[in-house]
Amino acid sequence: MLGNPQVLCKTLKDKTEKITIMKAILMTKTGGPEVLELRQVDQPVISHPRQVLVRIMAAGVNPVDTKIRTSAVETLPAILGCDGAGTVAEIGSEVESLRPGDAVYFFHAGLGTLPGNYAEYTVIDERSVIAKPETIDFIHAAAAPLVLLTAWESLHDRACIKSGQTVLIHAGAGGVGHVAIQLAKQAGAKVFATVGSAEKAEFVRSLGAEEAINYKDVDFVEAVMALTDGIGVDIVMDNVGGPLFQASFPAVRYYGDLVTLLQPDNQVDWTEARLRNLRISLEIMLTPFRFGLQDALLHQKQILENCAKLIDTGKLKIHVSKVLPLEHAVEAHRIIETGSTTGKIVLAVD
Repeated sequence: MLGNPQVLCKTLKDKTEKITIMKAILMTKTGGPEVLELRQVDQPVISHPRQVLVRIMAAGVNPVDTKIRTSAVETLPAILGCDGAGTVAEIGSEVESLRPGDAVYFFHAGLGTLPGNYAEYTVIDERSVIAKPETIDFIHAAAAPLVLLTAWESLHDRACIKSGQTVLIHAGAGGVGHVAIQLAKQAGAKVFATVGSAEKAEFVRSLGAEEAINYKDVDFVEAVMALTDGIGVDIVMDNVGGPLFQASFPAVRYYGDLVTLLQPDNQVDWTEARLRNLRISLEIMLTPFRFGLQDALLHQKQILENCAKLIDTGKLKIHVSKVLPLEHAVEAHRIIETGSTTGKIVLAVD
C-alpha cells in the first residue's frame, strides 16, 4: 500500500468507512523500465473544493516519463504519466465548469511530485481539465496534451510562426513532430520534415509536409538549401537534440529561428548561429505546472481548447501507433526508449 497522505489518501469521511483501492503503476526506485510495478494503492480523494476526481480511461506515454524514471524524483514511490483522458467521477463543492460523467482530457502531474496518470483514478484542479474533443476516443485524447502544448508553444509562442514561412521539423513522424507538421500547415507555412525511413516519409507527407528528407540517405542541410534556393528555412524545430542542434544552424536563414526541446550541451560552437543572427528558443512545456505559473497554465488550457476545436473540425489528427494495457507499462517504456516510435504510445487503463 502506498501511504502518502497528501496525494494518495484514503477515501474516508469518518474512521468507519472502508478504504477504496485502485490499480496503478508505481515507480519504486530510479532505474530501467523494470522499476515500474503494477500495485494496488489507496484511491485518491478530493481534498479541495475546486478539485475533481477523474476515472482515467487512458494515459499517454511520453519520452519525459522515461527521463523522470531514470532521474532522482522528489517523492517515491511515484506514479508517472503526464497525459490522461477519462470521465469525471466526483466534483468538489466549488467546481462550476464540470459535472460527473463529463469526458475530459488533461496534462497534469506525473513529474515525481504529484501522482500521474498510470492509474485508475486521479484528482485534479478543475482549471487543468479540458473537455475531450468529441470526435476522438479516450485513447487518442490521452495521447494528445503534451505533444499539442509542445508543438503549439514551439511554433507560435517561441518562433512566432507566420503564413508564408518555411519550416523544418526534425523527427517529423514522432509524437511532437507529427503534430507540429499539422500546426505549421494550419499557420500557412511550407513544411519540410526529417525522417528515417520510407514509411515515415509517406506518413509525414500524408500530414501535409511538402518534403520528407531521409537523413540516413542525404545531408539534410544540403537538402534544405536546395529546397529554399540557398536561403535556408525561416524556422527549424529541433525535437532530437544532441549534435543535431548545432548541425541545424546552417539550415536556418539569416535572422531566422531555431527552437529546441532539448538542453544544448556545453560543447556547442555558437559561431554559425551568431553570424547568422539566429534567434534561439528553448521549449519545455512542463514549466507552468512545475512552478505553479497560473497565467501560463491558463494559456496552456486555452491552447488545448483551441486544439480540441481543430481536432473536431478534422484539421488536426493524433496518430497512435500502439495501445497497451496499463499493466504493460514496462513494455511501453522499452518501446519509446528506442527513439523510433511513430506518433504516440498509449496505455489503456479501462
